[in-house]
Amino acid sequence: MTRVWFITGASRGLGRAFTEAALDAGDRVVAVARNLEPLDDLAGRHPADLVRLPLDVTDRAAVFATVGKAVAAFGRLDVVVNNAGALLLGMVEEATEEQIRAHFDVNVFGALWVTQAVLPHLRDQGSGRILQITTMGTGGGFPMVGLYAAGKSALDSISDAVAMEAEQFGVKLTIVQMGGYDTGLFTTGTTATTPDPNYQKLRDQLIEMWGEEAGPAPATAAPVIMELVDLPDPPRRLIVGGASFDIVQQSLGARMGEYRAWEHLSRRAAG
Repeated sequence: MTRVWFITGASRGLGRAFTEAALDAGDRVVAVARNLEPLDDLAGRHPADLVRLPLDVTDRAAVFATVGKAVAAFGRLDVVVNNAGALLLGMVEEATEEQIRAHFDVNVFGALWVTQAVLPHLRDQGSGRILQITTMGTGGGFPMVGLYAAGKSALDSISDAVAMEAEQFGVKLTIVQMGGYDTGLFTTGTTATTPDPNYQKLRDQLIEMWGEEAGPAPATAAPVIMELVDLPDPPRRLIVGGASFDIVQQSLGARMGEYRAWEHLSRRAAG
């Protein structure tokens, strides 16, 4: 069956890769982004199967209106991919209130508005998939990307609740925890704080640790997403990337080790 996709942040990175993979599979796509020009080539190759709609996901009214247009375009929605996102890079102390609020407006509230807008349509048709694109780093904060991880962690928690609330209507949700891909997030999608010299030593250590490797191309993740949406009983969470899987496993193991080391103190309190 030909599926209809609704993909946010579709003009670049992972969103572009997922859009292209869906179209190549014979599906139809409603691609939304603030700048649609990078999708001109796909529109030329798939004129009947690709609808492009401009959208800033932080505008809740615009999100609901755009979802309505998307449903009208093809009559239904089968796969919703909440991919639009941004990166706030810097130490927590350095970030301004304006930067933090703008960051959460995109990464948390933008995805929340899309989720709220599509749920009535998916519920009415009795089916649908929601893929919440988060990160393998939601298991805990990390220097310089703590606010990014916090936003994605909030989306993880909201998505857990949505998955349990919507399952009764035939709607299935997967939290897709992406590894590091060459999406341009660290360039065009980044807001950087003004560096505080007190953190320079740590900043230098982190930059050296991360190196200059941009990561694999987003297209290498697309086959996993295509297989995921074919599963009749998809997982609630999926880590995308072998190296990322290992890092998450190590991180969770270290956390459980710390919990066990202090279990005696935890059990001194009632509850």
